[in-house]
Amino acid sequence: MNTDTEKLISSNKDLMRILTIIDSLDLADCWLCAGTIRNFLWDVFSNQEVKLITDVDVVFYDPLISYEETCLMEQKLIETYPDYDWELKNQVYMHYHNPNTKEYLSSRDAISKFPEQCTAIGARLNTSKKVELFMPYGTHDLTHFVVQPTPFFLEDDERMKLYVERVTTKAWHKKWPCLKIILPD
Repeated sequence: MNTDTEKLISSNKDLMRILTIIDSLDLADCWLCAGTIRNFLWDVFSNQEVKLITDVDVVFYDPLISYEETCLMEQKLIETYPDYDWELKNQVYMHYHNPNTKEYLSSRDAISKFPEQCTAIGARLNTSKKVELFMPYGTHDLTHFVVQPTPFFLEDDERMKLYVERVTTKAWHKKWPCLKIILPD
């Protein structure tokens, strides 16, 4: 199914433009990820109009780039490419946003520890300029419209509270009514 997902992403001109922009940043361990890709795929799989006007989630991992420098880079992206609502996050600093979480070791490590399995997805252009995917939990949840916590979130009660808060406030089921959202008992 990864090749099907790669083909879907490759055939979308906006996603390819975004991936090309991200590639040109030349940031270490850099990926387009999370809701940007998840929402695109859910729109495609549910035959809805695809709109990439929500957050364009970009992660990278570089201990040599400060939090402040990352914010400046994000601002420059917003100014240079105003068609998209950019969010640029250096994963060196992002573990603070999840309770009881140690420093991430890489962007892949961070993506695998996102709250929902369907959100734990990354795409980038490889050295041949072809779409490369990182999907630690595969495509099942995306193709079957399932929202469930990652194993990392299941391990901790505080993280699970964050998961429940996210899936409740995001209200994804309003746009994709066929979603099956799994909540703890």
